[in-house]
Amino acid sequence: MHPTGHRGRYGHEFFRFEIDNQGYLKYANNSNYRRDSIIHKSLRLSPTLVAEFKRIVDDSEIMAEDSTLWPRRDENGRLQLDISLNGKSISFETAKISSLADTVDTQDPEGLRVLYYLIQDFKCLILSIISLHFKIKPIA
Repeated sequence: MHPTGHRGRYGHEFFRFEIDNQGYLKYANNSNYRRDSIIHKSLRLSPTLVAEFKRIVDDSEIMAEDSTLWPRRDENGRLQLDISLNGKSISFETAKISSLADTVDTQDPEGLRVLYYLIQDFKCLILSIISLHFKIKPIA
C-alpha cells in the first residue's frame, strides 16, 4: 500500500493504492484543486502484472532498507509504504518526498533514493493501468 499526501492550500490531498493477495488493485486519488472530487477505482490485475509488481519490488531491494535514519513525517506530508512479499513484511513512513533533491541532505540519502525510485516506478505503472482501463486523467 502506498499513501502519500499532504494538507495544503487545497485541503487534504493524497494518492493511495493497494494490491491485495488476489491481485485486486484499489486506487484512490484526492486532489481538491478546482474542487475536484476523490477518484476511486478498482480492478483485477492479470497474473503477469502482479508478477511485474513483485519484480519491481525485488529489483529495488527495498526489503533490505532500514528507515530508522529517515526524516519523520511533518506538516508538509508523509510517504508511507507497506509491503508483504515472500513471507517478509516491511512498513516505512517518512516525510513527503517531492523530488530526488529532498533525499540529498538526509542521514540516509541512498535508502531514500531507493524508496523514491520505487514509488515513481509504482506511480508510473499504476497511472498507466488506470488510464488504459478508465476514461480519467489521474493527478499525481
